[in-house]
Amino acid sequence: MKITPAFPTVDEERFRGEVALSGLRALGYQVQQPKETEYATMILAVGFGDADFTVNAWDKLHASFYQKAGGDDNMLKVGNIMPGVLQGYLIDKKTADQYQIKDITDLKKPEIAKLFDTDGDGKADMTGCNPGWGCELVIEHQMKAYDLQKSIHVNQGSYFALMADTITRFKEGKPVLYYTWVPQWVAGVLVEGRDVVWLQVPKTDLPAQYGNADTVYEGKNLGFALDRVEALVNRKFAERNPAAVKFLSLMQIPAADESAQNLKMQQGEKSAADIQRHTREWIAAHQQQFDSWVAAARAAATQASN
Repeated sequence: MKITPAFPTVDEERFRGEVALSGLRALGYQVQQPKETEYATMILAVGFGDADFTVNAWDKLHASFYQKAGGDDNMLKVGNIMPGVLQGYLIDKKTADQYQIKDITDLKKPEIAKLFDTDGDGKADMTGCNPGWGCELVIEHQMKAYDLQKSIHVNQGSYFALMADTITRFKEGKPVLYYTWVPQWVAGVLVEGRDVVWLQVPKTDLPAQYGNADTVYEGKNLGFALDRVEALVNRKFAERNPAAVKFLSLMQIPAADESAQNLKMQQGEKSAADIQRHTREWIAAHQQQFDSWVAAARAAATQASN
């Protein structure tokens, strides 16, 4: 049986995809060339059957993409591939402590905004999120909602290249302001609590699709929905493939493990062969758990055929 994955173009998210492919190969699937594209198109591919599944969908962040791809009519949401994923705004701890900056709206004060100004226009420069990822829509919404457009300039482009510049500034002892999400390698370089701190928002204000999302983490309102990464499976494919559905519903990777793998990539181990080696090492370290997922998936297939 053939199976076609859909993955985003972000290499830092390939590791969890490779763990999924290892399990599916163990179940006898012939894995086809993955479709690699932006998140909205990736979810459309699963919804309309150009791909069979993805393990890269955020439940709340990508909700509008999910609806546009046919939602529950076209897809099954399964599993909890990565629980406890966070997003938000951070600044360096040194500046936060020195100027008592706790809330994103503290940047409305011109003298505070100026601390983070890298191009001399008087506005704070914030490293933002790539267009097409979904997070840029939340940032845009919040800049208006909190009346920050005159105080903050959001830099968009290639996120990881912009973050490399942000990290350089931090190492030079300069103030930094950026958006990020966890898990990924940035959290391993700029460590929350030691190097940087989350900024709070005055109140939760999200685009309508989020409903009453929970945005509070460890007593701080980060402004972004606490989220999870799940698998999406094309509904027609799911009906014929209970083993694949079962495996994807059980597979789970701790956020800290993906952050650690991403840090290895950032330190130079970033080729496809490196990512596959990281996958083999992770599976070997979690062999019993991985084997139990495969066994349960085989049992689900047997049960369905009886």
